[in-house]
Amino acid sequence: MTDILDKAPADVPPEQIKAIPVRHYGRWVAGVVVLGLVVLVVIAFSNAKINYSVVPDYLFDGTILSGAWHTLYISVLAMVLGLALGIVLAVMRMSQNPVTSTVSWFYIWFFRGTPVLVQLLLWYNISLVFPILNLGFYKDEMNQVMTPFLTALLGLGLNEAAYMAEIVRAGIQSVDEGQTEASHALGMSHGQTLRRVVLPQAMRVIVPPTGNEFINMLKTSSLAYAVQFNELIKRATDISSTSLAVVEMYFVASIWYLFLTTIFSIVQYYVERRYARGSARSLPPTPLQRLRRNLRQWGSFRRPEVAR
Repeated sequence: MTDILDKAPADVPPEQIKAIPVRHYGRWVAGVVVLGLVVLVVIAFSNAKINYSVVPDYLFDGTILSGAWHTLYISVLAMVLGLALGIVLAVMRMSQNPVTSTVSWFYIWFFRGTPVLVQLLLWYNISLVFPILNLGFYKDEMNQVMTPFLTALLGLGLNEAAYMAEIVRAGIQSVDEGQTEASHALGMSHGQTLRRVVLPQAMRVIVPPTGNEFINMLKTSSLAYAVQFNELIKRATDISSTSLAVVEMYFVASIWYLFLTTIFSIVQYYVERRYARGSARSLPPTPLQRLRRNLRQWGSFRRPEVAR
């Protein structure tokens, strides 16, 4: 009897586990609904009274290219102005001096609380407040000084400075206070500590939202059309007024905006990846590296084995 019991478990094979996959019917229903909506949108645009053949004809037109260049040019300059002034405002906001901190708070409150278009129009009509610009060494009528370019630069740049001030302040506050205390113990001044210790460490927090702000600036610059600055929308509208291809020119402008934002989104990704090296032990693969890995797997008709 004992021998039979000892041999029984070895003779009987273990029962295999049958894994039954979970069926996600909701995913299929949602996919069908989304595809149906996409088809309806495509059909609606294909049946619209839009001459799509005009779009490639004007895509590389000289007027459109000039507008795209002006859009990029004013966006870069306004972002540089906003970043430089934003750093100053952030330092003022964190200052122990009640006057400087209050002035910085009021600036941020005002420019974040009013629309960009209103600010552009105010700068465009600033001659109603200051008819003559008199700097002592330079004197001229404000209408001659406040050109569409300068209006767009001040309107966009000063508004961006309010947002960059909050981004920089958040980055500075993310650095541990012990870093500042150690720098002061080594004899560094407050300015040296800020430049050499705090800001380099704060860049990891500052860079991602700054990239988003610049991409947003590329699109916000279209509001400069209201002050007669020759950016992309203004150029596209000028063409549509003579060719009567209004919607087609909006498509052309949209393609250029998508192209510019895509390029700078890629640049932003690699800049963020560079500043993330000190916070992550191993960086995730780039989209190009993932693409190469997938192509090698598909080329060999093999799938990575799943560890059991």
